[in-house]
Amino acid sequence: MTKQITLRQETEEDFNDIFEVNNIAFGQDSEAKLVNALRNNPAVFIPELSIVAIENDKIIGHILFTKIKIKDNKGNLHESLGLAPMAVRPEFQKSGIGGQLIKKGFEIARDLDFKSVIVLGHEHYYPKFGFEPAEKWNIKAPFDVPSNAFMAIELINDGLKNVTGTVIYPKEFETV
Repeated sequence: MTKQITLRQETEEDFNDIFEVNNIAFGQDSEAKLVNALRNNPAVFIPELSIVAIENDKIIGHILFTKIKIKDNKGNLHESLGLAPMAVRPEFQKSGIGGQLIKKGFEIARDLDFKSVIVLGHEHYYPKFGFEPAEKWNIKAPFDVPSNAFMAIELINDGLKNVTGTVIYPKEFETV
């Protein structure tokens, strides 16, 4: 287990370290570039939901939630959040830091009145935090993915009530 971890909103001084954490965690820079691109889109970026995990003054993890839309078959748009990406330095993985980042993100998202979160991720990891297959709400990904890897969570009771359709990700996701 790790020592004292501090979670806080990113600052401009963190940008290079966040890029490095994503690059190292994913073994490529696509996710790191995605974070930078999303940060530059004020229509979807929420500063409070770009959160870093710090130990001994070093950024060891990062999570980002951005605004997404869910479009139903009548053309109605429903706002939600997309969790992507989440990165933890390899030497700190499997020590609970990702879970701390997720829980902190949920707490802030609720405070900001968001009702749900969508994630495309590991089918055995995200359910630990309450995620369920999005198909439960008849919510679909805009591309082919296994249904058990495309998940959603209601941050409040009935947060996805009467919400169905296809997720529309910000254009920046097309680069990943």
